[in-house]
Amino acid sequence: MKMEHFLDRKNTVAVVGVSASHDKWGRKVYNELRTAGFRTYPVNPKYENIDSEKCYPDLESLPEKPDLVITIVPPAVTLKVVEQCAKLGIGRVWMQPGSESENAVKFCRENGIDVIYNACFVVNGLKKQFGD
Repeated sequence: MKMEHFLDRKNTVAVVGVSASHDKWGRKVYNELRTAGFRTYPVNPKYENIDSEKCYPDLESLPEKPDLVITIVPPAVTLKVVEQCAKLGIGRVWMQPGSESENAVKFCRENGIDVIYNACFVVNGLKKQFGD
């Protein structure tokens, strides 16, 4: 699958690892997605709300199945997230730099999940594609 399918603004996106801190990448990516017009869900069991938006503890708790999941968590957590994606039928995962692992990438490939890794959704995706 091409990067353009990940960057389609019609996608509903779950950001796993969103942070309450504006200095953290989880928050920066989440904010960029919202600014760019994506329907975006924050996912992190540590928070109830992010900017007055309900924050969900996991993918199963979301009110709808996202088209894309972006991981901004440690590699061991990413593996658990992609396993949950397979269970829920989520077909696209973008692993932010530092969240990818060989096992998680391999799991995605073996389970029919399109995956992008070693690239930042904002820098290598949105800004390159749209100049946002």
